[in-house]
Amino acid sequence: MGNESSKTKHSGKGVASSIGLRAGPSNATIQRHIENARKSRILQLKSCGLKSFPQSLEELQEVIRNLELSQNKIKHLPPSIGHFSALKQLHLAENVIGVLPDEIGLLKNLEVLNLQSNKLSSLPETIMGCSSLKTLNISANCFSDFPVPVCHLTSLDTLNLSQNSITELPDEVSSLNASELNLNQNRLNFLNADVLARCQHLKILRVEENCLAKTEFTTSLLSESTVNIICYVGNIFQEREFQDLPGYEEYQQRFTATRRKM
Repeated sequence: MGNESSKTKHSGKGVASSIGLRAGPSNATIQRHIENARKSRILQLKSCGLKSFPQSLEELQEVIRNLELSQNKIKHLPPSIGHFSALKQLHLAENVIGVLPDEIGLLKNLEVLNLQSNKLSSLPETIMGCSSLKTLNISANCFSDFPVPVCHLTSLDTLNLSQNSITELPDEVSSLNASELNLNQNRLNFLNADVLARCQHLKILRVEENCLAKTEFTTSLLSESTVNIICYVGNIFQEREFQDLPGYEEYQQRFTATRRKM
């Protein structure tokens, strides 16, 4: 019996080591999560001290629907991430990922991608292949340029780009499909509002704590767009000045109508 116990402990340690987990009393619990994931289709490995994407997960790549790997120390995603064909939610917040592999675009069923608080400064063009993606959180990263590929995500509803260093919006933003765009706490000084006003689905625009002058909020954005909520506090003008802008009355009517429905 003593030998069997010894073998069990050694085997458990070997499996933990093979998937890159830190040594610790929680390893048995983590292993149970992995073993149960085949049935539950949900794998929770948050705050496990992972330094790399666990290779052992690849045997579950056609099963997992929800993968939670936030608050680890993962630097890279392997190309094999593209084989996780059933994946609907991928949570990688608070890691140290600097680049996404091109294969991320193979995740046709992915609906939620959370990459908050990583080291990303760009996105691969292949991300356009994530045709089911509805929610993309890339806040608190290292973007200095607006990531144009997101403008071609056909199912995108919510885009969070807050807490980056973006200074202006490109002309391609007119193709953005999102209903909510969060650009709070960037370095925006050029909103490209006439182009932004052409976004057919945009309802909520958050641009608080930037470097925007009141003139960036053009008449076309205020009076002719579909935007009905603009959060603008913390820029280089006062709220009263915003209310004096041409087109404000039309915007206020949309804003009030939206509030009544909430």
